[in-house]
Order: sequence, then C-alpha cells, then structure tokens
Amino acid sequence: MNEVPARSDTRRRPRVGLALGSGSARGWSHVGVIRALEDAGIRPDVVCGSSVGALIGAVYAAGELDRFEQWIRGLRWRSVLALLDMKIDGGLIEGSRLVEFFRRHFADPGIEGLALPFGCVATNLATGAEVWLRDGAVIESVRASAALPGLLTPVARDGALLVDGGLVNPVPVSLCRAMGAEVVIAVDLNWSLMRRHAQRAPEAAQEPAHGLVDELLQRMRARAPRTARKLPSLLDVLLTSLNIMQVRITNSRLAGEPADIVVRPDLSDFGLMDFHRAAAAIAEGERAAARVLPSLHELLR
Repeated sequence: MNEVPARSDTRRRPRVGLALGSGSARGWSHVGVIRALEDAGIRPDVVCGSSVGALIGAVYAAGELDRFEQWIRGLRWRSVLALLDMKIDGGLIEGSRLVEFFRRHFADPGIEGLALPFGCVATNLATGAEVWLRDGAVIESVRASAALPGLLTPVARDGALLVDGGLVNPVPVSLCRAMGAEVVIAVDLNWSLMRRHAQRAPEAAQEPAHGLVDELLQRMRARAPRTARKLPSLLDVLLTSLNIMQVRITNSRLAGEPADIVVRPDLSDFGLMDFHRAAAAIAEGERAAARVLPSLHELLR
C-alpha cells in the first residue's frame, strides 16, 4: 500500500493592511503604532490613510519614517506656527509653506513609486463624494486628504476641489480592503474626543484649549462681546461640532466596514494643533498597539 505523504503547512500569512485614521495633531500617535507593530515583527503590506493618517502613511510607505519621526520630535509650537501661512479665502491656512517644506526635505516619487502600496482618502467639496487617491504626486494627494475645512484651503485636482478625507471616511478600512488587504488593522484617533469636552469644567470654557489655533485667533477672541454667562468661544463651538461629527462618522463607518483589529490610543487631552507634543502622542500610540498585539498575533497565526 502506498504511503500518503504528510501534508506540509503551505498556508501563507494573510495580506495585512494598515488604515491610519484622521485626527490632526493626534496623528503623531500613528508613528508609535507602527513602531510597536514592527517591533512585534508585523509589517503591513498595504497602507492607507485619511487626513493626518495619509501623511504618516505616505511617509511610512516611502521608507522615511525614521527621518520624519526625528523631525516631529523636535517640533516646538513656534516652529509649527512659522510653517502656517494665513489666508482669508477658503481657510485660515493656505498650506503652501507646508507643501514647500516637504518638497524641499522629502523626495516625491509619486504614489506609484512608493516602496509599499499606498492610498489616501479625500472628499469632493462640490458633491460630498469620497475620493480615493492612488496615483499621482504624493505631496499633492496628502495635502488634499488633510485639507480640514475652515483651517486648510481646498486642493484643486482633476477639475474638483478636494477637502479632508475625514469628512467621509475617517478610518479608511474600505480602501485597504479594495487594495487587497485580507486583515485590516485600523487606528481610530477619534473615539475619545468627546471625553475632552465632557471633562472640561464650564467655568474653563474661555481658557485656551487648542494650542496654536488659539494663538492664531486670539485677536478675534479679545474682541468678542462679554456676556454674563461664560459661553464657549466660536472656536470651541466649531471644533467641538467637528469632533462630534468625526466620532459619529468613525463609529458608523467602522460598524458598517469593520476592521479585524482596532487600535485606539487615548488622546483625549490633545488639542487640534498640538503638533509640538509628538513624544507623548508616539508613546500613547505604542501603548495602544501593545494592547492589541496578542489578538493580532492570534489572527495572523
């Protein structure tokens, strides 16, 4: 009788996608998440991002994370302020200084030339449609994905005006799946946003809470009429409303298009423009990723 040869285990590791969520300065925690994953021997095959997640994803896909991390760890709020060019039409910040900075310091091989497959999400300002950017200039695509309405001016591309991808898809799990990811690790920076506002005492409503944005708008605040009751500032109302929208959209999209693993750094004490707090954000990203590593290893076995 012929012996049946033993079957060898030819199973391959699933194709892993990393979906990096929107969240402005909170996005520096993505660096910590990536560091923790790599330290655990997990390197994504596909990277997608929305808003600041697009920036970190592009840097990682280009193999520039080490140099980028060194730069953000050295940021101070005044150096960030120096990169912001004020504008009235379309948004508070035009963004040309930021774009020029990245063009001077980082090569742009085009999305097709990146070391890892990469895509990012933007929003068509005229139609509200979700736009997937998977080719063309990296810097232009990231700039479009991160064009937070009212803060950064929209980006013209292919006959459309594009704004922040976080408006429609804050954590782009769907794009990762479309690009071939079989296991998706999502990083949600928005889940703890409302805790920030709930924990702030009413009497502190007029205290600065958003770092650089308050610096930019302090003259407007000084001119505001005084009222008997301390009301939130115009900026607080706008940003709290934006946070509510981000939390609701993120929850809805992740419910309808669930990731296999969700990393949730606790960044409730971070303001919109706290880009000078990279060390703390990175450390929290590492802690959050460490909490899901046992489940992730089990999934990838």
